[in-house]
Amino acid sequence: MIHILMILGITLWSALVWAQGDSMLEVGKFSSSEPGLSLPEGWKPLTFSKIPKLTTYEVVKDGEQVVVKATSDASASGLTKEVKIDPKEFPVVRWHWKVENLLKKSDATRKDGDDYPARLYITFEYDPEKVSFSKKLKYKAGQVLFGDIPIGAINYVWERQAPVGSIIDNAYTDFVKMVVVESGLQRLGMWVEEERNIYEDYKKAFGEEPPLINGVAIMSDTDNTKERAVAYYGDIIFVKMP
Repeated sequence: MIHILMILGITLWSALVWAQGDSMLEVGKFSSSEPGLSLPEGWKPLTFSKIPKLTTYEVVKDGEQVVVKATSDASASGLTKEVKIDPKEFPVVRWHWKVENLLKKSDATRKDGDDYPARLYITFEYDPEKVSFSKKLKYKAGQVLFGDIPIGAINYVWERQAPVGSIIDNAYTDFVKMVVVESGLQRLGMWVEEERNIYEDYKKAFGEEPPLINGVAIMSDTDNTKERAVAYYGDIIFVKMP
């Protein structure tokens, strides 16, 4: 999907840090937002010039909690927030989400199937001291095409059929890895709590130490499959290991 490459062209460098305590960083405090807003505080739209139809986002109340609702109808866009987080200091990311339906034609291994009802993006900045020589060369080639770009991204996704725990090369670029955290029909319509060690996931996916995290995004997209998906996103936090 072309927007995977384009998301790498978005500059997400920021000196902002959310330090709510010594052990936790609250990146997405959606629960404190006012229902009816299209953008939670501190977040901005993530759009793509070649994809005119946008996924809609709205802060809503679902039961007793305030969350972000995404409705994707043959569309693609996301919400993003700039951060500066050391994944070695805050290696664990926690969030909760709910998906109403899967996509019948999605396939993580194919460009025409690179759609997901729900994704959590984590992007990383370029640190030449923490990447291999071959990756430096690929990164410099990417800079020529896209300007300032993150060195890589982890996508935590709700997939249709790939096994939970799979790490899949993105269909468009190996600068992006897809980590399957939910798969299949079993938990549809349920709020699901997720926890991942982003530090360990990066090392497993890319084979090297991770640089600083510079961006977090949520995204529901169906522009390739031309289907419809509805998902809900709850608060997103990073925590230190116990």
